[in-house]
Amino acid sequence: MFICAQNKLRSPTAEAIFRDSADWEVAPAGTHHDAETPVSGDLLEWADVAVCMEKRHRDVLRQRFRGALPDDRILTLGIPDDYDFMDPELVSMLRRLVPGRLERIRPRDSK
Repeated sequence: MFICAQNKLRSPTAEAIFRDSADWEVAPAGTHHDAETPVSGDLLEWADVAVCMEKRHRDVLRQRFRGALPDDRILTLGIPDDYDFMDPELVSMLRRLVPGRLERIRPRDSK
């Protein structure tokens, strides 16, 4: 699951880039209550990993959904809210950062 604040630019870009991957099933969500798709306990239960664009998104998940995902399954990319949907620089960063970070995560037995 890709997480940003409003689920309008960064996380939908990540979802668009990786949705056709044979290795991952992906979905975007936002931490704000008025996000396009607000993150929920059900979505986090579905997810093996939450890939957060910023540390503040990770902090929201840890506070609001304590224990929904172990800390080692909440990743932070450090991508600020400076990009439009499908911005070439954002696309490049996501393609560079996401596969390497997800490679380090072992599959959960329950999924």
